[in-house]
Amino acid sequence: MYNLHGVTRAVVLEVAAAAGIKTEMRPFSLFDVYAADEAFATGTFGGLTPVTQVDGRSIGTGEVPGPMTQRLQALYAEAVAADVRSGAARVS
Repeated sequence: MYNLHGVTRAVVLEVAAAAGIKTEMRPFSLFDVYAADEAFATGTFGGLTPVTQVDGRSIGTGEVPGPMTQRLQALYAEAVAADVRSGAARVS
């Protein structure tokens, strides 16, 4: 409902699926966010950026980035590097 379907988001979902990481796309509430172990945002300039707080409340342990975010950041960086090497224009 409030998700923008951007290129970076699509690449993160793609690399997660390729790595066997289960993803789920569904509406979520602010209370779901407060209860999350980790959270991140995606975008062209920020890539995959950890979120530490929402409304002044820490997300998970507050450690940045968490293990899943680190793994996804590494997979995303590999995908971007592969696109650069191949001259693909998918990720900019």
